[in-house]
Amino acid sequence: MNKDLLVPLLLDDWLETKTTLHLFTQIVGKIRLKLNPKMNHWWHAPLYVSARGLTTRAIPFEKGLFEMEFDFIEHKLKTRTSSGDTRECPLVGNSVSGFFHSVRNGLHEMGIDVKMITHPFDSSKVKSDIKFPEDNVHKVYDKKSAEKFWRILTVIEPIFREFRGRFTGKCSPIHFFWHSFDLAVTRFSGRPAKVAENADPVTKQAYSHEVISAGFWPGDDNIKEPAFYAYVAPEPPGLGKEPLSPQSAWWQKQNGSHMALFKYEDFRKAGNPKAELLDFLQSSYEAGAKLANWPMKDLEAV
Repeated sequence: MNKDLLVPLLLDDWLETKTTLHLFTQIVGKIRLKLNPKMNHWWHAPLYVSARGLTTRAIPFEKGLFEMEFDFIEHKLKTRTSSGDTRECPLVGNSVSGFFHSVRNGLHEMGIDVKMITHPFDSSKVKSDIKFPEDNVHKVYDKKSAEKFWRILTVIEPIFREFRGRFTGKCSPIHFFWHSFDLAVTRFSGRPAKVAENADPVTKQAYSHEVISAGFWPGDDNIKEPAFYAYVAPEPPGLGKEPLSPQSAWWQKQNGSHMALFKYEDFRKAGNPKAELLDFLQSSYEAGAKLANWPMKDLEAV
């Protein structure tokens, strides 16, 4: 891993850029959500870390396949089809409205038309309730900040991948959720879980089975700095009392449930950041799996 890429990431320093980029990713994510064949647990919706940014990977359409990629080296959204057609949309100097119309027009020219809900998903997370076509408010995009965030993801994603490889049970891809702006990986026990009857459709599908999920986010109103997290759903009794590693990690009660947290700043300053992150992921998994009576031995990679 390249420790030189693990630079400070202060939320306040790039909050406006983060909000603009968050809205950009929601637009592209909603396109993938609408056109990609459905998968369990909404796995047809997220983006993925790529060698240049964040990508939808290949999405089928009437004339073949197309892919949309945020390129954080050139700072453009690049759309490519399997027939060789390409379009580019600049990230710098574009409002959310400008980005939305440019992307939709470019897709139309390529023979790809999509009807989508143009309201931001979960306005409490993205801090906007303005419809995409009308949003000329959010337009700050700092190239250095966006690239820095992506390069940090390029260090974290392979560590998550190594952790995923230790598990032989059902496990999600390592994906970037555009609704909450976080990188995540989720393990499953293989058993169904009870979901509240009044739960929204997203929750019902995402938590239809027992999960232990871990991820990384750049900060929000509750945790105002970048951090790694892990949680168990359904949460077993006593979870918040289980030990975590490294010593700087802790359990925090939030919205009635416990979340394991490990600050990015502690991670990047560690003598061996990779080892400490793997310890955090493993210890939080073992805490939940033990209390929830997962068949842990059967799920270990040989």
